[in-house]
Amino acid sequence: MICRVFNLLLVDGMGNDVIEKYGSQFPAIAAMNRNQVLNSTFPSTTATALTSLATGVLPGIHGMLGYTIRVPRSGEPGRLLNALKWDERVDPATWQSHPTLYERAIENGITSSYIAAKRYEGTGFSRATLRGAQYLGANHSDDMVKYAKQALTAAKSFAYLYVNNLDNAGHNDGVGSDKWLDALAFVDDLISQLIAVLPSGTTLFVTADHGMVNVEEKLVLGKENTLMDDVTLLGGEPRARHIYVRDGALEDVKSRWSSELKEKVDIYTKESIASLIGGEVLLDANERLGDLIVVPKGGLILIDPAREAQEGKMIGHHGGTTRIEVDIPLLQSEL
Repeated sequence: MICRVFNLLLVDGMGNDVIEKYGSQFPAIAAMNRNQVLNSTFPSTTATALTSLATGVLPGIHGMLGYTIRVPRSGEPGRLLNALKWDERVDPATWQSHPTLYERAIENGITSSYIAAKRYEGTGFSRATLRGAQYLGANHSDDMVKYAKQALTAAKSFAYLYVNNLDNAGHNDGVGSDKWLDALAFVDDLISQLIAVLPSGTTLFVTADHGMVNVEEKLVLGKENTLMDDVTLLGGEPRARHIYVRDGALEDVKSRWSSELKEKVDIYTKESIASLIGGEVLLDANERLGDLIVVPKGGLILIDPAREAQEGKMIGHHGGTTRIEVDIPLLQSEL
């Protein structure tokens, strides 16, 4: 029997540019082998990328198409599902019905565990993406390391450890800030602890879900502009907006956004976005997509006027198609 154990540490918000710019300053990160640069999903956001990781399929198949997307047949103008906070009226197993890798692992005799903050256990997002994994709630690094070690006692086992300190610091204080560097130091220390205690023969991988850019320009939609005219619902996030429009107004809205924003954004229809979300788009995913999907370029963010206070104060953002947001590292150590 082949006995292999694997530990995956996913660092939310640690794009490949972080390794390029700061990796040499942190000894545990610097000592790891840099396998290759991977691509995040579109949008380059946690809900979408983690679902692709958990299922092995692209967004057009699993249907987790952004931070907030419209629930089909939920009335007019409809309601948004926040993928990370969820809506108990939506069944997670129906919304994301594709088998998870953890369910498939069970069929192949592989024990799998998911280690993350206790507050995520039992959430709709966890029920949609982690089916089949044993959830081990850990709020402190000591517990994370302890549970990772315990989870790898079986001959064929996999432990998945998720931390979001870096992402939080980037949103609140910006990439490169003192708090962000402290969060990266936490990640480096966590890697060092894992290397010290994980069983011999373990392969440790470190990767991310997306990178992050610091805001350079803010535009509040509908404030001193006509961009919200004929828009019935606004989804997505500031770097990847799902625009739901009034029946019959699609071309007018598209023309208005193109005229007002010009080269500052890329504008996609449901048909033209297909290549970014995997080529194949199942019916469920197609129904959830915005009538238009608008992706800012450079450091621009598009702020929902109803969430101006929250979105406007954030410094770091992600979701778009820049290399900083999309390129993610894959680091490896054989223990």
